Amino acid sequence: MTEVIMPKMGDGMEEGTLLEWLKKEGDAVKSGEVIGTIQTDKATLDLESPGKGRLAGILIQPGATVPVGVPIAALLKEGEELPAGWGGASGAPAATSAPVAEEAPVAAAAGTISESTAPAVEGRVKASPLAKRIAAEAGLDINRVAGSGPGGRIVEKDVRDALANGTAIPADLGVAPSAPAAANVAPASAPAAPATPSMPKIVATPGVDTKIPLNRLRQIIAERTTYSKQTVPHFYVTVEVDLEKINALREAFKEEEAGKISVNDFVVRATVVALQEMPIINATYQGDHILQYGSVNIGIAAAVDDGLLVPVIHNAEAMTLRQLSDAAKYLVTKARDGKLTPNEMQGSTFSISNMGMLNVDTFGAIINEPNAGILAISSARKRVVVGDDDEIEVRWKMNITGSFDHRVVDGAIGAAFVNKVREALENPMRLLS
Repeated sequence: MTEVIMPKMGDGMEEGTLLEWLKKEGDAVKSGEVIGTIQTDKATLDLESPGKGRLAGILIQPGATVPVGVPIAALLKEGEELPAGWGGASGAPAATSAPVAEEAPVAAAAGTISESTAPAVEGRVKASPLAKRIAAEAGLDINRVAGSGPGGRIVEKDVRDALANGTAIPADLGVAPSAPAAANVAPASAPAAPATPSMPKIVATPGVDTKIPLNRLRQIIAERTTYSKQTVPHFYVTVEVDLEKINALREAFKEEEAGKISVNDFVVRATVVALQEMPIINATYQGDHILQYGSVNIGIAAAVDDGLLVPVIHNAEAMTLRQLSDAAKYLVTKARDGKLTPNEMQGSTFSISNMGMLNVDTFGAIINEPNAGILAISSARKRVVVGDDDEIEVRWKMNITGSFDHRVVDGAIGAAFVNKVREALENPMRLLS
């Protein structure tokens, strides 16, 4: 017999929540085959079979959260049976979620609502966690949505399409609404352009206090930002960057592939170059010594529905501007879809937080510990400036603010670093190589 345990999928993972079993009791499975999905504090991941055999002895149901290393099922070889008392001492908790609806019919076109309005049978709906969450927030009966994924699995696009076509059936009515429900859900953003993150829904009753439970991701954010601000001595340095040359370069190539490079992509590349020139910034404090990293791994703060994630571009020093751009877009899209792998969420040596799309003049970011610094990017604006010849002119400007760990970086070093980033951004031709 082989135990199926809650796997440790990242250094910071202590527990996981089973979202769904993709195999049922008695099914034959192969080693490495995906048999379920689990959710950590940061992502939704595949649960792979640790061996070959027949799935048996399932101990937890969807919705249950168990610690890493706890048995949740077993694999039996031909002729094997579960031992007496199997699971009795495992400590695996019972499912905490209510039964959800049976898998929806898939004969209709993807992203449409099934014509049937008969009550759903209790069982398992075959849909991605993100699709379920979007449907729940919009009040959509997901059982009426036809899926386009493998085996009729309902994915995010199917739910958004159903909401957009105005025929979404509310979960509490079972009939088509008189007005489209699409207004309650933001359309999917194009992965090639930075998107304004969706704001959390707040339902408030005037004069009544509301208690909002923290989800797991919000708990982690609260713990780590509090730890960083309480234990890391922050200081901040802000400089103003002239964007005229970057804008001219992007305009010159707007009809070509290079025109798809964003200002944020230039910021990432400029930061990598500055870190290579000043490796003391690419470091961490370790009590009795400072560890200077051999590679530049850039964390990109990404706003998601439930909070904030920081996917990591590994070995960024070996990438071109185009490669960095592609990597950043790919990782941010995966973060917002809840599909980051553990390796894509750990190992950063420096981080970047961009609020340029949120109409802010300047801000100071909290250091993503154990990094020694983080760069905060504000909105680009037209500003009236005095030129070198004392002429008044209007130019595009943007503030960037470096937050630094004073145990690793002194004020003069932090100032030199942000000015290196500024210099690189104001001479963007150097960043194309």
